[in-house]
Amino acid sequence: MKNRPDITGETESESEDIGVRKFFGRFRTFASLKNPMYRLYYYSLVGHWAPMNMQMVTRGLLIYRLTDSGTILGLMALAGAVPMIILSLYGGAIADRVDKKKVLIYGQMASAVISVAVGLMLSFNLLSEDIPGSWWILIVTSFLQGMVMGLMMPSRAAFVPEIVSQEDLMNAISLTNMGMNLFRIIAPASTGFIIDAWGFAAAYYIMGALYVLASVFLVFIHTTHTIVKQAQSTLTEILEGLRYIRRESIILLILSFTLSCTILGMPFNMLLPLFTEDILKVGASGQGLVMAVSGIGAIVVSFILASMPNKKRGVMMLVSGIILSAALVAFSFNTVWGLALALAVFIGLGQTGQMAVGMTLIQFYVDPVYRGRAMSVQMLGFGMSSLGVLFGGVMAETLGIEWSVGGMAIVLGMVSIGMLSFSSRLRKLE
Repeated sequence: MKNRPDITGETESESEDIGVRKFFGRFRTFASLKNPMYRLYYYSLVGHWAPMNMQMVTRGLLIYRLTDSGTILGLMALAGAVPMIILSLYGGAIADRVDKKKVLIYGQMASAVISVAVGLMLSFNLLSEDIPGSWWILIVTSFLQGMVMGLMMPSRAAFVPEIVSQEDLMNAISLTNMGMNLFRIIAPASTGFIIDAWGFAAAYYIMGALYVLASVFLVFIHTTHTIVKQAQSTLTEILEGLRYIRRESIILLILSFTLSCTILGMPFNMLLPLFTEDILKVGASGQGLVMAVSGIGAIVVSFILASMPNKKRGVMMLVSGIILSAALVAFSFNTVWGLALALAVFIGLGQTGQMAVGMTLIQFYVDPVYRGRAMSVQMLGFGMSSLGVLFGGVMAETLGIEWSVGGMAIVLGMVSIGMLSFSSRLRKLE
C-alpha cells in the first residue's frame, strides 16, 4: 500500500522520519541520529561490531586451547598484522579515490566467507585437537582477515564525515564508539556462553550471518560525496599522503600518540586468555565477562564525549592514555577476580577515550583530500599492535604474562605523561 499524504502534504514515511529527527534533536548526545543515512550506517555497524568482538574471544581462546602456547597465539596475531601493515596504506589510497560504500560491502562479505569457512572446518573436525598442527588453519584465516581489514578499515574510518556535518563529527564518532562498546558488553559475554553451550563452530556461523546483515544495510546508504578518479598512481598517492602527514605537525603528533596507545595498550585484548585461563582460572565465560565489563567503562566515556562540546579534546586524549596505562599495570599484577572486573572498567574507559578523541581530532584537522590516507596510518596501528601481541606472547613465556602486559603499559604511561607535560600543542587542541 502506498504512503498517502496527510493534511500537511507529508507522506506517512516522511512524517515518521521527521518524528525520529525531532526525538533525537532534543538530546545533544544523540544529535547525529537525526541523520537518516547515519542511522542506516549505525544499523550496519551492528553487523560489524558483534562479530568483531565475538572474534576477539573465539579465535584467541580456540588457538590457545589447541596449542596451550602464548607464542603461537602471538604468531596468529602476527599473521593478521602483516597484511594489515602492508595493505593499510594502500587501503587509505583506495578510500580517497573510490566509493567507500562498495569497499565496505565487499569487505563485510569477505569476512562472512572467512567466518563460515572456519565454522565448517570445525564442524567437519578438520580443525581440532585430534589433528596435530591443524591450528595452522587459524593462522591462514587470520592472515586473510588481516588482508580484508587492511583494505576496508581506512574506508570505514573515513566514511562518517561523508554523511554527517563537521559540527556533529565528534558526536557521530562518539556514538559509533558507544555502540561498539555496547557490543563489547553483549558480544563477548554471549560468545563465552555460546562456546560453552554449543561449541566454537556455532560462534563462527553466527559471525558469518552478522557480516551479511551489515552488508544489507550498507546497500541502502546514499552519500553526496563525489568520487574523483586520480590520474596518478596509487603508490604516488600513498607517498603524497605520507609527505602531507610529515608536513602537518599537529596531525603527526596526534597519530604518534594514538599509535603508541594502540601498539602498547591493545595487545592486552588478545593476550587476555593467558590471564583468564592460567591466573584467574575463569574459563571462556570469565574471559567474555572481563571484556564485557570493560565495555561498561567504554560506554560511559563514549556517552560523556557525545554529550560534550568541542573543548579540551587534546587534554582528554592524553589523560585517557594515562588512565589506560594505570589500569593495565594494576590488572597485570592482580590475582583477585572481583578486582580484575573493576579494573577492566577503567581499561575500557582509557582505550575508548584515547581512540575516539584521537580519531575525531585527526578527521577534524586533516585536509579532506588526505582523510583516507591519514586514517590508514591510524589503522596501521592495529596491525602493529599485533606485533605487540607476538612480542608480549614471547615475553609471557619467559618473564610471565604479568611483566609482559604490565611492562608495555608502563612504557605507555611514560609516553602519555611525557606528552601531557611537554607537548603544549596537543594540550591546547580544542
